Amino acid sequence: MGLAGAPRPRTASNRPRSHVVDRLRQGPTVQRERSARPGPKRGPGRYLPLVICFDLFGLGLPAWLVLRTDGQPRALAGAVAAAVMWSGVRAARGRYTARPPGALTAPGDWLLLIGLLAVLWTVADPSIDPATAVMALIPGLLATVALAGARRLPWAGRRRTVRRVLVVGEAAGVDRAVRLLAARADHGYLVVAAVPVGTAALTCEAPVPGRLAPAPADDDASTVLGAAFAQEADLALVVPGPQLAEERIRQLSWGLHDGGLELSVLSHLSEIAAGRVRPSSAAGLTLLHIVPPLRRGVQPALKAAVDRTGAALGLVVLAPLLLLVAVAVRLTSDGPVFHRQIRQGQHNRPFTMWKFRSMVVDAEEHKARLVVSNENDGPMFKMRRDPRVTRIGRLLRRSSLDELPQLVNVLKGDMSLVGPRPPLPDEVSRYDERELRRLAVKPGLTGLWQVSGRSDLSWQETVSLDLWYVDNWSVATDMGLMARTLRAVTDGRGAY
Repeated sequence: MGLAGAPRPRTASNRPRSHVVDRLRQGPTVQRERSARPGPKRGPGRYLPLVICFDLFGLGLPAWLVLRTDGQPRALAGAVAAAVMWSGVRAARGRYTARPPGALTAPGDWLLLIGLLAVLWTVADPSIDPATAVMALIPGLLATVALAGARRLPWAGRRRTVRRVLVVGEAAGVDRAVRLLAARADHGYLVVAAVPVGTAALTCEAPVPGRLAPAPADDDASTVLGAAFAQEADLALVVPGPQLAEERIRQLSWGLHDGGLELSVLSHLSEIAAGRVRPSSAAGLTLLHIVPPLRRGVQPALKAAVDRTGAALGLVVLAPLLLLVAVAVRLTSDGPVFHRQIRQGQHNRPFTMWKFRSMVVDAEEHKARLVVSNENDGPMFKMRRDPRVTRIGRLLRRSSLDELPQLVNVLKGDMSLVGPRPPLPDEVSRYDERELRRLAVKPGLTGLWQVSGRSDLSWQETVSLDLWYVDNWSVATDMGLMARTLRAVTDGRGAY
């Protein structure tokens, strides 16, 4: 349904060229220089000294301040000993390797440090108060958790060594894997070719240097190795299926490993942060234990405290700016300064959300006739050039200043500083079960949607980002997102 001559939104279904095909075609040439090395570089990387210094000063400096303020003897010596032992514990437990540790590893390291320091302090200086000593170490733990979370963020933008991937599996599984890998750039995997099982054609247009027979064959490994050699691939990504089941994958892995090619097996699990996956084995079976999302405990309580404190400080610090924006809205268009709107919050509970008014007063009355011009492919309504937006409103939306009154909602507990955007009731009425999961956490003033493109994203991309956050959020993730919000606001992309 649409108006004659109205421009069609550039959704995934009607883009002039497939972005998946584009990336497949340009990848081997554009990124060949980056991927010339045969495999991922082993080692902690050039940022190791900075990480170690962060651990040393992040724990040592706050510890010294706390011990000194409390009048503890030998405060400086105690802080230095704690910092050095902290870095030693982290090194001994492999926290400085190429694969960044998860934020959940820091508390275990911290408890081990307390045990070692308890022995040291008992032998060296029993006069130190244990309670004060433990309190002195807490800031260092929080700093390490924040750093670990930031290093593991999928959107952190750190430099990666590109893995040249050969996808092996049945046509449907290969197409899905190639499409998902090519659609996003927050990983280090570049698909260079595919080896399908059987004769079915691929839709992803990846090069096909060879095929495997539907039934297991003696030349499975040699076929994959030959294709990998021809395409300069350094990793075989195997997609399991009925024709590529457990025993066949096992024998294929023997041949590939003997031939010097690494192998990864694609799991059917998706949108789960690596830090929540715990591999284990039992009775010869490989098990993947998935840690539940954070819903209760210390981190949610800390998030609530940060929300209320941050909102209160934000309202105080930004009071002059809020007053200036309010005056600008009042003087440039008729109507109230603020726009109040019912939104759906956590667990689908309605609340009144506050914004600076950026549209004409009767904007809601005109929405019905503009629905046909909606440029979003989901229930959310978005128009790049919405005629209802005022002149000052365009500036406020581009700079996100219209959202600042929502600090009041955060202070009241209706919203969080970080989370999915709060939807309208009529949008929620069209949600399916998957989309309703967005409401499992409090909506946020900022979040993955805001720092990843905002209105330029398709509806399904928006939902995927929100669901990733719902299941994988942590305090460290929130800190990283708030830091990236400033760059997104400055850039202004997708804000309309």
